[in-house]
Formats: sequence, structure tokens, C-alpha cells
Amino acid sequence: MKRTVPTVLRMSSVICRSSMGWAKLLINLLHQAVVKAMELLAQEGKIKEKMYGKQKIYFADQSQFRDVSDADLKAMDKQISELSAEVQTLTQSCRQLDTELKELNSSLTTEEMMAEIQELKAECSGYRERLEKIKSATNHVTPEEKEKVYKERDVYVKEWKKRKRLASDMMNAILEGYPKSKKEFLEEVGVETDEDCKVVLPTT
Repeated sequence: MKRTVPTVLRMSSVICRSSMGWAKLLINLLHQAVVKAMELLAQEGKIKEKMYGKQKIYFADQSQFRDVSDADLKAMDKQISELSAEVQTLTQSCRQLDTELKELNSSLTTEEMMAEIQELKAECSGYRERLEKIKSATNHVTPEEKEKVYKERDVYVKEWKKRKRLASDMMNAILEGYPKSKKEFLEEVGVETDEDCKVVLPTT
């Protein structure tokens, strides 16, 4: 059977009122139980009872406790200080042990350490083989050849900078009387700059 929205809302309201009723009933039962327990303790002389208007006040009967001297209070204070110091020491020890435990948990086991050693040995062996191949190769570049390559590179870089500067000067001269933008001019003449090709001019 399909229920309409108003019907569902009315049912929800009834359920809420029922729940609130049970909660109030439970609170009342607990209150009555507490009151009876306090009255029983008062009748037995374990606590005192005083009336303040319509309200009853219950408090502990101090006569059942022995008097505490200043010396006893000082001894208690001393004991509290000693226990506090002991708690602090134990707390620090626990923190230190917790740190050591974390370090042990994060460290490698013996098996893991042995496996890593074997892996490092294999890696070192590979490096030795590559080094021997490099040493035994006959096509090493001599210092003279290396110097020659660097000098040629410097010449080419300087020429590159020179030509780029000349091209830039020529283009700026043309753009002075050109009615369009620099970008439109480059597109019209079909020129690509270093920046368009994402080429960075090397430093000498």
C-alpha cells in the first residue's frame, strides 16, 4: 500500500513523540532510584541530609573520617610529588622506547639487508664492466681534439649571435614603416625565430 507524504510525516511525528516519552520515563526512573539510594545512605548515617526549602541537600559525614594533621598533609604532598616525578620519568621512558620501536620497525631485517647487499654488489659489478670497456676503447678523444671542438663551438656561437643581431636590426628598420605588428610581419614573410622553435642561444 502506497503512503502519501502527509501520512509518512504524521507517522514520523508519532515515532518522535514516542521516543521522547520513553526518554522522559527513563530519566524519571533514574532520578527516583538515585533519590531512594541517597535517602537510604542518610538513614544508615553514611551521609548527611539537610532541607533547604523543598530541596534536600546530601553531603558526606566528615565525622567518619579521621582528622588530618599538617604533618600528614605534608607527607601526602611529598608522596604526590614523588609519584608525579615517577610518572614523568616513566612517561619519558615510554616515549624513548616508542621511538626505538619505530626505528626498529622501519629498519631492514637481516634477510632484507642481505638482499640489498647482493643488489649493490651486482650494481658495482656492472659499473666495473662499463669502466673496463671505457678504458679498453681506442676511440678516446684527446685533449687537443676536445679543445678544438670547444673553439669551433665558440666561433659558431659568436657568428650565430652576430647574424641574429643583424637580422633583428633589419627587421626593426622594416617595422618602422610597416603598418602591421611584428608577429604579423613574421607570419607574412614566413620567418621563424629562435623563440618560435624553442631554441636557446648557448652562452660562450
